[in-house]
Amino acid sequence: MATKPPAGDPVQDAPQVAPPKHAAAGLPAIGHTLKIAQQQMGLARTARTLLKVNQKDGFDCPGCAWPEGDKRHTAEFCENGAKAVAEEATLRRVTPEFFAAHPLADLETRSGYWLGQQGRITQPMYLADGGDRYEPVSWERAFAIIAQELRALDSPDEALFYTSGRTSNEAAFLFQLFVREFGTNNLPDCSNMCHESSGSALNETIGIGKGSVSLEDLHQADLIIVAGQNPGTNHPRMLSALEQAKSAGAKIISVNPLPEAGMERFKNPQTPLGMLKGTALNDLFLQIRIGGDQALFRLLNKLVLEAGATDREFIREHTHGYEEFAAAAKDTDWADTLTATGLSRPDIEAALAMILASERTIVCWAMGLTQHKHSVATIREVVNLLLLRGNIGRPGAGVCPVRGHSNVQGDRTMGIFERPAPAFLDALDKEFGITSPREHGFDVVRSIQALRDGEAKVLFAMGGNFVGATPDTEVTEAAIRRASLTVHVSTKLNRSHAVTGRRALILPTLGRTDKDVQAGGKQFVTVEDSMGMVHSSRGNLAPASPHLLSEPAIVARMARAVLGEASRTPWEAFERDYAAIRDRISRVVPGFEDFNARVARPGGFQLPHAPRDERRFPTKTGKANFTAAPVEYPRLPAGRLLLQTLRSHDQYNTTIYGLDDRYRGITGGRRVVMVNPEDAAELGLADGSYTDLVGEWRDGVERRAPGFRVVHYPTARGCAAAYYPETNVLVPLDSTADTSNTPASKSVVVRFEPA
Repeated sequence: MATKPPAGDPVQDAPQVAPPKHAAAGLPAIGHTLKIAQQQMGLARTARTLLKVNQKDGFDCPGCAWPEGDKRHTAEFCENGAKAVAEEATLRRVTPEFFAAHPLADLETRSGYWLGQQGRITQPMYLADGGDRYEPVSWERAFAIIAQELRALDSPDEALFYTSGRTSNEAAFLFQLFVREFGTNNLPDCSNMCHESSGSALNETIGIGKGSVSLEDLHQADLIIVAGQNPGTNHPRMLSALEQAKSAGAKIISVNPLPEAGMERFKNPQTPLGMLKGTALNDLFLQIRIGGDQALFRLLNKLVLEAGATDREFIREHTHGYEEFAAAAKDTDWADTLTATGLSRPDIEAALAMILASERTIVCWAMGLTQHKHSVATIREVVNLLLLRGNIGRPGAGVCPVRGHSNVQGDRTMGIFERPAPAFLDALDKEFGITSPREHGFDVVRSIQALRDGEAKVLFAMGGNFVGATPDTEVTEAAIRRASLTVHVSTKLNRSHAVTGRRALILPTLGRTDKDVQAGGKQFVTVEDSMGMVHSSRGNLAPASPHLLSEPAIVARMARAVLGEASRTPWEAFERDYAAIRDRISRVVPGFEDFNARVARPGGFQLPHAPRDERRFPTKTGKANFTAAPVEYPRLPAGRLLLQTLRSHDQYNTTIYGLDDRYRGITGGRRVVMVNPEDAAELGLADGSYTDLVGEWRDGVERRAPGFRVVHYPTARGCAAAYYPETNVLVPLDSTADTSNTPASKSVVVRFEPA
């Protein structure tokens, strides 16, 4: 029997705020988590489902991309992972009757939390031009509408094909194949908004845009630097790996503008002692000002050079550009660095001592480093530090960009990229007898601009919440409404279903937890984790509705409808048996040779990584490249603070599981802004008062997020923090990282006005 979602849309602008506290992360809150799961799934379904999460014969968690070790716990999931699974495996249903009762005008007023709580979508739905609500539509009619719109375009480049990280390798490969056979490289994806800066920096410096470490490397490291990342909320299972590294003698430095519970004390729910005692993970907490990371790493590099503590043989044999880099590093000024970082000299000297004592160093990072104007230069500076000490291609050492969404890295590997490598397109064309376009396509920011300016007319989104995830909310929503057709392949409702083009389709799909049975029998899909391991994922639940199609089936049927008899690609065979897709992947994508046989092994297989495996660097110089970009950091006008957008503990990406942030002492709401008490005193912001956040940027446009409650919180001085997507409205569309074009969501200048 289906469970009932919340009846109303709870008020979210009156949160309750306890004194700031940092509850031990990892404390499993088993009762709370299981209560949520049972509310969504029921008791028997909860047990049957959660025990299959991240198991070798089970399904990959639809949450984060953190890897699993060879030995798995019975409960191989975190609190937020359990919530993600519960919301996908929920017994709640969004039927045609729901849409009949809730016209578009009503859906537009609802919060993202309320929309997500309604349950799984059961049938394809269509919003006609001029219609006021979605109505059920057959799959055949849905694909005919898509074909009609795409064929009517003046150019294939007027269509945009977005991908979420949840999409499997098989679906992603088919999707990019269809898009390129259709005739465009407009393949924006969620990477454009998160780790695009990492890929840009790593491709230039080491020749491959992925991390170079394995889970075993973390366990063997002497020093792990966690910069601009909050594992406790965003990658909770990483805390277990850090705990294991700590028990083996590793030191840990955390670099972050906010103190985070997970790094202060981790209570491991997998062990009785861990539950009882907990582990303080941080050996050193550097509470850096937002955007000061490049300055910090540049000074550390200068100090390593001055100490004569470089790996000279590695630098001589494997690197390029050392002299130019060293000259720039030696000019680094202590006073400027202290201003940029807000740190003290003893703080930095303590970090240096730990770096010099370490033979095997790993640097992990996430959005705190990637979403600034100077993000790419910052990550290059991180690489400089590792190169100086020979910490690439050494066990227990390397770069570790911690990817967020499950299979976001795999989608890129499968060709979801607006700027594909010529070698990839050559292999694709040879395998399928097509001619892929070579002109680069649009990323996410450029896609919004194209919709805004009338250069694009159709948006097709394979999963995700495009409207909720993107910057400059008012601009983005106005751009979306200019489209002739918007299509979303989805499991549940989100804001993107309420902000549409003139016509809109919702295509309901199978989730990770669902059994996938095609004409060729029961199927499985594959994913790639954050460390380059590829493994299978098999759902075990009956689908939420008999009307659902899998993502590969949706792509295959859409391709047949759009491309017609002119396409020689065997779309029917691909839909019938996903092994046929994997056979083709094995001949197109390097590292996937003999794909079907290798992925059949329990746990899957590791993709090759030349810098890690061979100390071979496939860059233009043939070596790892030192770089020497000018040091940048944000400057603040008087009376302003620098705002970073972030997640609450009850949230994953744009999906809101609840209205609490337990680790920060905030309950019952999300419209809060965290401000250092000293800054608040200077600005006249009383704890508990209400304020409007007004963004300031060089275009002079006022961007306002109204009605935020002020929370006095120990942020770095000059810095503030608030949750997204509520604060996406403050992020200018054109405020992006150099090179990567990633929205600068972590460095937004704001002033405060009375609500």
